[in-house]
Parts: sequence; C-alpha cells; structure tokens
Amino acid sequence: MKFWMPPVFVMIIFGGLMYALAKFLPVGDFDFFGRRELAYFLFGLGFLVILVSLIQFGRQHTTTDPLRLEKANSLVTNGIYKYSRNPMYLGMLLFLLAFGLMLGNAFNTLLAVGFVYWMNHFQIKPEEEVLLEKFGQEYSVYCKLTRRWF
Repeated sequence: MKFWMPPVFVMIIFGGLMYALAKFLPVGDFDFFGRRELAYFLFGLGFLVILVSLIQFGRQHTTTDPLRLEKANSLVTNGIYKYSRNPMYLGMLLFLLAFGLMLGNAFNTLLAVGFVYWMNHFQIKPEEEVLLEKFGQEYSVYCKLTRRWF
C-alpha cells in the first residue's frame, strides 16, 4: 500500500489552508455567542476520541501506523470502533472544525469537507482494501455494521 503523506500532515495542510483562507478572504467572517467555547469543546472532544482510539489499539497490541497496515495483527471493532471505523480521522476532523470556529470564517467548513473527501479517497479507501485483504470476511462484516466516520 502506498501513501505519500501521513494523515497528520494532511490535517496540518488543511489547517494551513484554513488559516490562509480566513486571513486573506475578505468575506465570510462570522461570530456568535459561545463560538470560542464551542471550539474548545470540539477540540477537547477530538482529543478524547483520538486518545481513546490509541488506547484501544495499544490494548490489542496492533499498529496505529496507517502507512504500515501490513503490521496490523488484529482488527479493533469494540469500544469507540463500534461506532466509527476511523475515529482517529474523526478526531482530526473535529480539530479542524474547532480551528475553523476559532478563525471565524464560514468558508472554512468547505475546507473541512475537503479534508473528509481527501481522507476518504486517498487514505481510507486504500486502507480498507488492505484490511479487507488481510482480515477478509471479518472486516467485510465490520464495514457493513459500522459507518466510516460516525
């Protein structure tokens, strides 16, 4: 499986694009009561989702490295993975949404949607192919029972 960019770098690039858009686009600014608090909440939720995901992978002694899925020795399907096949990526999306709220430009939501598209097309689908090959029917059933994001 060939990935040319780790998911964290993809998130950072989209965050940079969000910052540039908010700084240089003369329209789309917004503010509302509780905007910062909502951003902090989303950031905290994203952090918690990623932390729980990593702990679950650690408990099953399997790799968290999406660039080396061939090292995966077990399929994690319980806990948070019962509700999302990709909670780490969901956490990254929550970080981007929180960052977009902090920046206060409505057009940043389009970049968050772009992040989801990028991850689905260039990261998740290739990962799913490898996991299907590695875990077969067990992974196929899991995919039918659990949504990709949430």
